[in-house]
Amino acid sequence: MSLTADFTGKVVLITGAASGIGRATAIKLAQTGAELALGDINTLALKETLELCRPASKPDQIPMILAYDVSIASSCNEFVNAVLHKFGRIDCVFNCAGINPSSIPVEEVTDEYWDKLMNTNLRGTFNMTRACLPHMQGGSTLVNVSSVCGTNPVANFSVYCAAKYAVIGFSKSVALEVGHRGVRVNVVAPGYTDTPTNVSVRGGVEAMKRTAESVGMKRMGTADEIANVVLFLFSEQSSYMNGAVVDVDGGIGMFG
Repeated sequence: MSLTADFTGKVVLITGAASGIGRATAIKLAQTGAELALGDINTLALKETLELCRPASKPDQIPMILAYDVSIASSCNEFVNAVLHKFGRIDCVFNCAGINPSSIPVEEVTDEYWDKLMNTNLRGTFNMTRACLPHMQGGSTLVNVSSVCGTNPVANFSVYCAAKYAVIGFSKSVALEVGHRGVRVNVVAPGYTDTPTNVSVRGGVEAMKRTAESVGMKRMGTADEIANVVLFLFSEQSSYMNGAVVDVDGGIGMFG
């Protein structure tokens, strides 16, 4: 897909827009003329994303930002209402808000850790999807973020895997429910991506090297590379994709 794809006039809602993949996607969409509604729990970082989007935005298309918690249904509803008040509709939704995991054996998982990951990674996707769908017409699209951990089990990441597997099941079910309306729901499943919250990045240079060695391309991905796939799934070039899970992982396990 050409990175100059035209999203002029499209209203795109992005959760988790303050950093990483959400931020990269927001910047790319600003460059293609989209009207952006950006949300995140981190107010300061969200303002930084706004400034990064501003140079590419037309004076009458400065992104709307709102700090809120996707795990709280009422906050999601308020955000959606604010978007509708400003723009009058929602064309695309990118459910990107999430919390990366720590390596914890299942017998050491606390209730607090379970709730933290599930409430953001799964409940947050559900809350925003439920809030947005009544206002999405034919031609609209949702893209939800899962992970390679949503298709491949990983020891010591049981809670994260459970949440990301569930995002895929949820997304496929919703795709069946709304496909007849011309609304598409797809999933992007990133592999090891060089973002500040990635467990390998947090582990330092040596941890990143070990991670890269497990990937066919011998490197971690970038947030921009994931964002490119999100834009494709939003575009008409993916018009017959519904309920799909797109792995963007550099070929994990596919090495000699």
